[in-house]
Amino acid sequence: MHERSSVAELANSLRSQLNRYPYGGKLPSSRALVEQYRVSPVTVTRALARLAAEGLVVTRPGAGAFRAEPRTAAPAAGDTSWQELALSADTAAEVVPRAVDASGVLVTLAAPPPGVVEFNGGYLHPSLQPERALAAALARAGRRPGAWGRPPADGLPELREWFAREIGGTVTAAEVLITAGGQSALTTALRALGTPGTPVLVESPTYPGMLAVARAAGLRPVPVPADADGVRPDLLEAAFRATGARVFVCQPLFQNPTGAVLEGARRREVLRIARAAGAFVVEDDFARRLAHEDAGPLPAPLAADDPDGVVVHVCSLTKVTSASLRVGALAARGPVLERLRAIQVVDSFFVPRPLQEAALELVGAPAWGRHLRQVAAGLRSRRDALATALAGSLPELALPSRIPSGGYHFWLRLPDTLDEAALLSAALRAGVAVAPGRPYFCAEPPGGHVRLSFAGVAGTAELAEGVRRLRTAVDELEN
Repeated sequence: MHERSSVAELANSLRSQLNRYPYGGKLPSSRALVEQYRVSPVTVTRALARLAAEGLVVTRPGAGAFRAEPRTAAPAAGDTSWQELALSADTAAEVVPRAVDASGVLVTLAAPPPGVVEFNGGYLHPSLQPERALAAALARAGRRPGAWGRPPADGLPELREWFAREIGGTVTAAEVLITAGGQSALTTALRALGTPGTPVLVESPTYPGMLAVARAAGLRPVPVPADADGVRPDLLEAAFRATGARVFVCQPLFQNPTGAVLEGARRREVLRIARAAGAFVVEDDFARRLAHEDAGPLPAPLAADDPDGVVVHVCSLTKVTSASLRVGALAARGPVLERLRAIQVVDSFFVPRPLQEAALELVGAPAWGRHLRQVAAGLRSRRDALATALAGSLPELALPSRIPSGGYHFWLRLPDTLDEAALLSAALRAGVAVAPGRPYFCAEPPGGHVRLSFAGVAGTAELAEGVRRLRTAVDELEN
């Protein structure tokens, strides 16, 4: 049995039997629990630690585990109604209120109820994660000399060098800052480059987490339409002229949610247009390590072809490993690097050294290449299975004209007869969770959409079952 499930089962069993013991009473010894439940001593230790964290058990070294004394009654709830006025009064003069709508982000972070097929996830299913390699890397990292000391504020030199090599071109380690994942890097970049009340140009549709970051910084997102080849340069140039914006945020590779790859000539045009406008391009390169088995050679990051410092590059290890390996990087050249560094230090001081050391151990191990190949194969098979199931059972949810060869989702336009909110509710009743399209637009959407992720499911059988349930939801609304 998996160690994690064994710990949970033992903790549940012990929790259910606590009433056998008086408060302060001693529980059976660890050795007795090992023999009774036929589990390892480590499992017993972790289960007791879980109960101790819940306040149900007290452990005393050398003495054992005891039932904790009952908790005192919870204090009466206070009156927090005054906060409504306090939080709104100081935003009256703001051009762009900084109240944050995180609903679009929470959809991909929230775990659905048990038994629900997860088409709304934003991370790899545990079967695609390098759990053993991560555990081994973390164990080795913890034994490195100085692993628990204070790291350099910019990040470990070896890790900065690795990210610089991955970005390519003339990017150097001195131009890289280690961040606590991609979301943190985006937050730092937008705070550094934008002034509250000013516009920031974004692809339409685009990643809701970035829109939330922009609004939290007091920026005003302005949509620039994109098509199957990425953002349209003519409309980008017009948007710079009309708004005076100095920042454009884009995802040139396997864009979220459309899956588009910025076409070669457009890549050059985007940099030319931004340079002429005196503006920065924030390149969110989140999906480079999520290329599918049949992707072929990938275009280099925009930052690799940018000697003039137009591009501020964001990348991360999180998407291809685990939601909890929050290690990413910012790359920039010129005076903007100092501003990025200052905001990064003020916000978080530094990324914990053990996490950086573990990331170094992971990407330097032979298992890293194997993991990337397994992810590429796993995503391709899931992509193909979902495409086949949708074409056969839900033809009214038209697949993209170009099936993405990277990333982890499909972006589907709903027919006018289907209401987006109603479909989401019906889908949950049928046992499948999907991501709504509305949060991906910073202005009025052109129609209803849903995003279906194929990375967070166990395999092809679960994908087929999810589509069957989604068919049930559509039939409920159409009948």
